[in-house]
Amino acid sequence: MKKIKLILVSLFLVMFVASCEKDGGDSVISTTNGATPDIRKIATTDAFINLVAVNDNEPINLGFTVDIGFGDVASANIMLFYFKGDNVYKATFATSVTSFPATFNLSQNDLFNAFTELNGPEDLAVGDVLKVTAELTLKNGTVIKILNDDGSANYGADISNSNLFKVLQAYNVSCPSDLAGTYTVLTSGFSTDSGPTPDENPITDFPYTVTITANGGGNYTVSDAFGGVYMLWYDIYGLDFEVEGTFNDVCGVISGVFPEPFGTDVTYSGTVNPDGTLSIHWVNGYGDEGDSVYTKAD
Repeated sequence: MKKIKLILVSLFLVMFVASCEKDGGDSVISTTNGATPDIRKIATTDAFINLVAVNDNEPINLGFTVDIGFGDVASANIMLFYFKGDNVYKATFATSVTSFPATFNLSQNDLFNAFTELNGPEDLAVGDVLKVTAELTLKNGTVIKILNDDGSANYGADISNSNLFKVLQAYNVSCPSDLAGTYTVLTSGFSTDSGPTPDENPITDFPYTVTITANGGGNYTVSDAFGGVYMLWYDIYGLDFEVEGTFNDVCGVISGVFPEPFGTDVTYSGTVNPDGTLSIHWVNGYGDEGDSVYTKAD
């Protein structure tokens, strides 16, 4: 039964948090002798690489600032890493930066000039990722690399999870996305659990209203990932609250993986349809699944 599983998951989380509090969280980069950059996207510039604009030869503007998170830094080189499938390309965008914070803007021409592997729009594809970071030279001559030459992280979780600084910024190659708003949802599906009553399982065209919030770069949060169906099925376990979910829209293809209250991950898949509706299929680790059609109300 899911109630027992929910209790076990809660106990696991308590033990996990307790163990994390005892962990020193040492990074590859030493926080006593090292340094980190603080790289931030400029909110008024592009949050992703707009593939439609690049293909139409329209300008893109990837604006970001580079500051020092901590450390005794003499200078910085601004580094670019382009992830394309199993390949990682590395390039230097600016060298010997000594005044902080510094502001930079990347156009598509800057991108093609920086990487010998990228010659034009035909070399960019949905799913590619550009990461912007820095290599720092300390006043004692030590060089700190945030990413290794192969694109792997040269730091630990305490640095990556810091709210005080961001050691890199990622720009996904994607298409414009505008899915935020209020939607009416009709969901059909079934539960593998024995709890729901027969007239509630399976269910057809269950109506509900949700809100989709944009997080930037084609990433979204939906106020209730199951269109109210989880609350209908599992109120017998005290589940009387909405369950948020997250997903990405990449050129009309919806995907996402996120946890649900009973301890498994939910997989989202679907499409943005020509008429603006969303068709989403979801399934959890128990095999409960549903198909939802979202229609924008505003």
